[in-house]
Amino acid sequence: MAKLTNEQKIEIYERRLKGETLPSLALKFNVNIHNIKYLIRLLNKHGYSILRNDKNKYYSKEFKEIAINRVLIKKESLRFVAVELGLSSIGILHNWIKKYKENCYNVIEKKKGRKSKTMTKIKKTKKILTKEDKIKELENKILYLEAENEYLKKLNALVQEEELGKEQRVRVITELRAKYPLKILLKISGIARATYYFYTNKQDKDLKNQDIIEKIKEIFYANKKRYGYRRITLELKNQGININHKKVLRLMNKLNLQSITHKRKRKYSSYQGTIGKIANNHIKRNFEANRPNEKWFTDVTEFNLRGTKLYLSSILDAYGRYIVSYNLSLSPNSNQIIDMLDKAFKDNSNINNLIFHSDQGWQYQHSFYTKRLEEKNIIQSMSRKGNSLDNGLMESFFGILKTEMFYGQEKNYRDIEELKLAIEEYIDYYNNKRIKVKLKGLTPASYRNQSLLINN
Repeated sequence: MAKLTNEQKIEIYERRLKGETLPSLALKFNVNIHNIKYLIRLLNKHGYSILRNDKNKYYSKEFKEIAINRVLIKKESLRFVAVELGLSSIGILHNWIKKYKENCYNVIEKKKGRKSKTMTKIKKTKKILTKEDKIKELENKILYLEAENEYLKKLNALVQEEELGKEQRVRVITELRAKYPLKILLKISGIARATYYFYTNKQDKDLKNQDIIEKIKEIFYANKKRYGYRRITLELKNQGININHKKVLRLMNKLNLQSITHKRKRKYSSYQGTIGKIANNHIKRNFEANRPNEKWFTDVTEFNLRGTKLYLSSILDAYGRYIVSYNLSLSPNSNQIIDMLDKAFKDNSNINNLIFHSDQGWQYQHSFYTKRLEEKNIIQSMSRKGNSLDNGLMESFFGILKTEMFYGQEKNYRDIEELKLAIEEYIDYYNNKRIKVKLKGLTPASYRNQSLLINN
């Protein structure tokens, strides 16, 4: 088969553009038809500038490695890769791959320049192998093949990378070092020992933080993605792990651990105008308390699950933000409020000088509610009309509850009964397991009980 000059290549390309058939061109120029197809693709991709004398062209080891990996690891077509890289013939890439396999998956780099004529040839004397040497050699070959197989499997898992560079191969070697000798792994990968140690010394600095990373993930998922970096930092400290919150934030960002956040929707309002007595605002947005049962807050919120509504009425103690009692009902009626009060008074007998705050909802203006508070010598307090921030503690609790177990998660509940159980479980979790930054890593129940024990 004739070797084509650049002028002949251009002529073939131009005649093909004018409509001449591939078989006639192959016959006229005495060239394989597949070579002509390759030439047409090459010139379509790169133009005439790609035609130059490739006889002494130098290709670096890295260039060859990228080309070989695209074919063997990424499973790209041999022809496609050769055209993309502008190789003068597909045979060049074919030979690289052949030599790569022959040399135990090492890329052999062709040295630049001519060999010295004065270079002496050293004749190696053939070593006579004993039976033990042959067994050892066979064992080494088996070990090499096993290591090679695992190396290629792990390397194949990295095909999502744009290019399989040295850093990725070093990562695979590091994973396999405990199982196979470093010498074998370096030979398989084609990585020099110095290169390997260069990359391992600058590898992911968080490898040493693996235990902390696992703890962070454990806390994050145990709390159903509800904890941000501040709360996770406190929980780690509760477990005896002192760590800076900035480090926790960095690790969480790296692991893409984002706490649940959703837009809060329009709140339910029980206001129906003035139907009874409107109490003074004794709180005046001072939400802090020095002891349990000094300031209580109450409100009702609505859950709408695919058209079916569920109402939660709850009482929150300002001290530790503890949920004193609650009631879940399909209707926001007086029975719901009475049941909630009964539970609260039953579990809390020491409520002297208690201020009980609410909004101006119809329930809290009604005589059944105001008389009950008077019987217990409780000071009733109400928000100003249209000032939801006056009852900010309850607003905050409802917002946290719905963000962490309802908004965006409605599909998790088949019916209203499942939702009801989930709310009950969450309130127990909120009181007894969910730590608060403001309480220095304690749960509301722990913080409240701590004070009750001291006062008793």
